[in-house]
Amino acid sequence: MDSGIGLRPPPTFSSLLDGGPVALFLDFDGTLVELASGPDAIAPRADLAERLSGLGERLAGRCALVSGRSIADIETHIGSIPIAAAGSHGLDIRAATGEPLGDPPEGLPPVIERELREFAAEHDIDYEAKPHGGALHYRSNLTRGADANRFAEMLALSHGWSAQRGKCVVELVAKEANKGSAVFTLMQTAAFAGARPFFVGDDLTDEAGFVASADLGGAGIVVGDREPTKARFRLPDVSSVHEWLDL
Repeated sequence: MDSGIGLRPPPTFSSLLDGGPVALFLDFDGTLVELASGPDAIAPRADLAERLSGLGERLAGRCALVSGRSIADIETHIGSIPIAAAGSHGLDIRAATGEPLGDPPEGLPPVIERELREFAAEHDIDYEAKPHGGALHYRSNLTRGADANRFAEMLALSHGWSAQRGKCVVELVAKEANKGSAVFTLMQTAAFAGARPFFVGDDLTDEAGFVASADLGGAGIVVGDREPTKARFRLPDVSSVHEWLDL
């Protein structure tokens, strides 16, 4: 994996558009919305959905949210999503029209959920149930991070699932859960076909989106100082993402 050291900012958004059709894939937490103490504590700007609608129109529909959150969860925070979306790490994908692309995600087997809940309670960290899996959040107790990651990886291995690490969180998801697969799926639709994809994200799970975008002739844009990374460009923070996109 590339170090990411010294990555330059991306070209201006308008100059990208001047070079031909562009498809844009945007992570949510840490990219469009500041991270918070917990998943329900975020404070998106009040007009974010409206701004995303305008961005989608500017890109002729070639714009999508790609998040580890479920689509329904994002909508509880910003209202109806006016662009294409891939929630649950790419397991739940829908077009801008709301039409689903593929089957909805399967829920977490009860035996895995029970073990995650018990671990969270015993180690004073938070458990979050998701439509596609379950997450252990340790932002409020960073000393338990290594234990949480080891436990999740062991549990995933024993049940044939996958453990995905993020910023102060580790999630158990189905093996096929991958933000890169969401990019490939959407790029095969008529709305996105033929465009250069650019994926903007801050977390480890966004690396798959960076790689998929590069494979399809575009690039990844990492948000923040995280490294190493497969992104080609870097933006420093959430506010710079909004400024770059003219949101």
